[in-house]
Amino acid sequence: MLKKEHQILWPMIAQPWKRFTFKEIQELSKKTSKSYVFTILKALVKEKIVQEEKIGNLLLYRWNYKSLKAQVYAGMVSEHLAWNKPWLPYDTLQKAAAKVPTPFYTLLVTGSYVKKTQKTTSDIDVVLIIDDAADTKRVYAQLRSTCELSIPEIHLYVFKKAEFLEMLINKEANYGKEIVQNTFLLYGAEVYYHILSEALERGFTDESLS
Repeated sequence: MLKKEHQILWPMIAQPWKRFTFKEIQELSKKTSKSYVFTILKALVKEKIVQEEKIGNLLLYRWNYKSLKAQVYAGMVSEHLAWNKPWLPYDTLQKAAAKVPTPFYTLLVTGSYVKKTQKTTSDIDVVLIIDDAADTKRVYAQLRSTCELSIPEIHLYVFKKAEFLEMLINKEANYGKEIVQNTFLLYGAEVYYHILSEALERGFTDESLS
């Protein structure tokens, strides 16, 4: 199911704040068969993973952020795709993840390694989103030497969930808004989508990014 549907679903979970036309989904998923895209979309709507909305004669589709099932599924698809990027230094990232001193976290990559514009001298930007009860300074201190000695060197950012959510719903431009537009989710993607769901519930839209 994941392999059959993720190319159709991916545009909607990559930009969960956006509504897509059928034509946009077909083009972004690079599927030539309209009937195939239509069938998959209908199945996703039936499973409550995707919302279908009619405005006039136009049908629009978006990720169903209110559905817990959709959040779990989005996390699965995102991690599946993130672990299949041959240019990412997975050994380095796994070693860093093994040192995280808290059991509940989201680890994502952003920056040039996502845009695929990295150079041999580029650091890799890694963001940790941790539970609100955890201590960001302690987590950063625990990982600092591992990140500085890694190859490529890891440029680490650590945020609590509440801090990350606040960046998304804040009206000002900030790093959190940059992250959601340019990210590979390696660990804890489901939690990431819980946060995005709350942000969307509290008014986060595509206009929030402009």
